[in-house]
Amino acid sequence: MRNDAKITIIGAGVVGLAIAYELSKQYKDIFVVEKNDKFGEETSARSSEVVHSGIYYPKDSLKTKFCIEGRKLLYDFCDERKIQYNKCGKLIVAIGKDDLKQLEKIRRQGIENGVENIKFLSKEEVHLLEPNISATGALLVLDTGVVESYAFMKEMESLSKNNAVEFVYGSKVTKLKKIDGGYEVLLEEKEESEFTFTTDIVINAAGLHADEISNLIGIDKLDYQLNYCKGEYFAVGNGKNKLVNRLIYPVPNKNLAGLGVHVTIDVDKGLKLGPNAIFQNDRNLDYTVNENRKKDFFKSAKTFLPFLEEEDLYPAYSGLRPKLQKKGGEFRDFVIQEEKELGFKNFYNLIGIESPGLTSSLAIGKYIKELIHI
Repeated sequence: MRNDAKITIIGAGVVGLAIAYELSKQYKDIFVVEKNDKFGEETSARSSEVVHSGIYYPKDSLKTKFCIEGRKLLYDFCDERKIQYNKCGKLIVAIGKDDLKQLEKIRRQGIENGVENIKFLSKEEVHLLEPNISATGALLVLDTGVVESYAFMKEMESLSKNNAVEFVYGSKVTKLKKIDGGYEVLLEEKEESEFTFTTDIVINAAGLHADEISNLIGIDKLDYQLNYCKGEYFAVGNGKNKLVNRLIYPVPNKNLAGLGVHVTIDVDKGLKLGPNAIFQNDRNLDYTVNENRKKDFFKSAKTFLPFLEEEDLYPAYSGLRPKLQKKGGEFRDFVIQEEKELGFKNFYNLIGIESPGLTSSLAIGKYIKELIHI
């Protein structure tokens, strides 16, 4: 018996949208199921909007592969579709001698990863580019930028709809069952009604809830358990947004748990600090910003932004990262795979898709398209 859908994508964040967009070029009968009322409501809507270079992560990791490939795809997509971005470049700044040694390690890692357009700058060269920041040296990464992420997601949704993808918003997946020739999906809609349909393929791109979706089908591997890590942002006011023209990053935290409180400009030239990295003790979607941390943000940023005063900062927003890495734990890569070895053919798990997920999204979409054979 023919199933209701050929492909069902769970989650309409930036990665789910990119998968839908890529698959819709080749396949029909695609459903995208999203528990929120519109796309990108959680992690995707609360990021730095940074287009990353791929400089930090281990050479053979999926994060590096998809970040480098995805960055080029994203810029090309935005050029073609007239979506606003700013390839402003970023400086990874050294404050002391130890930082200079770390910068050299990062530079070598970037070259090994295949990242182009990296340049070491002396203190004087930094001053020429960014006269209002303080640094003993820096790495200039030219291909980093920021993108208008809402417009990017909206365009992928529109193109997918044009290719007959059906989006089902306000519907939460509550049960998944393996059946002959596919899967049965039970949705609970906002008005508490339920709806069941069948599908050949399930792609789990549920972001913060990807491990829960995996559990529903019976794949409850311990190393798939997600840890929520909160990142808060503080905006910079009092006209000081005009004093910096690039992204400014400190040397990153150990094991890449976070990239440190950095300076981000958006496409409209607003300036903000963040995110920090606070591992949560629960799974609540708490997006409050703790104003008491303003002093910590100020102290961190003051080391390389001498013009900053504490009263220049005000709470902006926060986001949650779905991290496979535990607090204090080693680096963890994306999980992107078909679970056929566990007996679930045509069930694809995408778990731990955090940064650089936005940058990687189109590359992940293409990769999923290559994995699928129906």
